[in-house]
Amino acid sequence: QVQRVESGGGLVQAGGSLRLSCAASGGTISSYSMGWYRQAPGKEHEFVAAIHPNGGSTRYADSVKGRFTISRDNAKNTIYLQMSSLKPEDTAIYSCNARGLSGPIWDWGQGTQVTVSS
Repeated sequence: QVQRVESGGGLVQAGGSLRLSCAASGGTISSYSMGWYRQAPGKEHEFVAAIHPNGGSTRYADSVKGRFTISRDNAKNTIYLQMSSLKPEDTAIYSCNARGLSGPIWDWGQGTQVTVSS
């Protein structure tokens, strides 16, 4: 499977913004739909956003629509998540993964922690 390193998380006040990155190595992500997922303490991974292999189509969870934007740069083997108007309920570990018909394809990496204070 393709290795991923997520970065860009941190502590931010409610209403603030962060930009997450997911850099892949050991293979190319260009042929995969890619997604961002998040896991809050004690909960399962939750879908956040996905992007088609060519970047032409995106989809979002209702909870983040209008606030988050997913993008990708296949030349850099990297996907991004621009997050704005952050809320305390966005606090979670954010991870990227390839997205198949039945959900995430690869094992989970370490992700990047996002903490939003009220």
